[in-house]
Amino acid sequence: MKTVVVVGGGWAGCAAAAMAAAKGCEAVLLERTDMLLGTGLVGGIMRNNGRFTATEEAIELGLGHLFKVIDETCRHKDIEFPGHKHASLYDVGLMEPVIKRELLKLGVRIYLQERITDLEMDGPIIKKVIGSGGTLFPGDAFIDTTGTAGGINNCTRHGNGCAMCVLRCQSFGGRVSLTAKAGVEEIVGVRKDGSIGAMSGSCKLFKESLEPSLVRELNDKGVVVIPVPKEQINADKLSSKACQQYASQEYAENIILLDTGHAKLMSPFYPLEFLRAIPGMENARYEDPYSGGIGNSMRYFGMAPRDDALKVEGVENLFCAGEKAGLLVGHTEAIVTGSLAGLNAALTAEGKEPVTLPKSLAVGSAIKFVRREMQTDEGKCKKYTFSGSVLFDHMLEEDHYTTDLAEIKTRVEQTGLKEVIAR
Repeated sequence: MKTVVVVGGGWAGCAAAAMAAAKGCEAVLLERTDMLLGTGLVGGIMRNNGRFTATEEAIELGLGHLFKVIDETCRHKDIEFPGHKHASLYDVGLMEPVIKRELLKLGVRIYLQERITDLEMDGPIIKKVIGSGGTLFPGDAFIDTTGTAGGINNCTRHGNGCAMCVLRCQSFGGRVSLTAKAGVEEIVGVRKDGSIGAMSGSCKLFKESLEPSLVRELNDKGVVVIPVPKEQINADKLSSKACQQYASQEYAENIILLDTGHAKLMSPFYPLEFLRAIPGMENARYEDPYSGGIGNSMRYFGMAPRDDALKVEGVENLFCAGEKAGLLVGHTEAIVTGSLAGLNAALTAEGKEPVTLPKSLAVGSAIKFVRREMQTDEGKCKKYTFSGSVLFDHMLEEDHYTTDLAEIKTRVEQTGLKEVIAR
């Protein structure tokens, strides 16, 4: 049996491991913290705007196993909030053990608190990675899903300091990039002012700290929109966000809360004294990051140069997914690229050619589009998500966005890839 080693247990890594296991490989998943899902522990938004199309394409292709699990455990389905339609919200407090059990059922070997420190290579081929305790993890193919956030120095130098986010660098050590360890020069995301990185775009509030009527509305509808006092409107803050799909004026003029178990505040940070001046939020308390009144985690410090099969340039048996594969924002984007990377790592391990998704599919077009855009100075300043901003605009231009399941099914069938992936 061939072995695929996945480094990084966020949504991309979980999807990659699930797919590698489904293709008959021994899938090994290494995660530096004590929980899976990464930023998926505090995210929770699915299927909004073009993510619906991408999700259904992945399911039709046979790359969407985890999407089906998520759909079964959502708190809210088919809700709308400013700029976004037909969204689903999952409970961030319950999803991780659900996914962990699913991976174990698929036969994935999960190693938590296993931070890689080095690797061994034979020319352009990785032979094994080495854990912090000295454990060796040999493999036939490897996948880098370590993300682009952290550590504390980056958040201090390029953000507002450590905000004590769910990534917990102080407890488990900062992210170690497998791509960088393999000697590959990474791509760094920049902002329009020339500074690097981008700030995570939302916070979580302890729901029970809010006024009971707000909590009832949030539980019932999944979304609450509260106008903020004019003196608090700060549109400049929107430009710092990684999640540019939530950077419209509505997000500057309103407090927008989503029910993901906690109350998801759609702002990268919000000074606590200002937040508590808003009716119904007088007792508000942050759950993630704990210092959400001053800042948030910083991301996009190291992405892998890769091809459209998600193979990392310069290393024959290394693939990438999630933020590692580009300036991508969101769980859907992570799961789609993770699943494709898992498929292609399994194929490569078996000596077969990897699969490239065609431009006729929204997911295939997106993978190609983001790679091309990131080769330009302007493209490195942007963020890409199926749910809005640049990538959603591209979907609309290419006439890829649809919620018609029959149309999506036909589109996938015409590629002939459904049968290829199922083999």
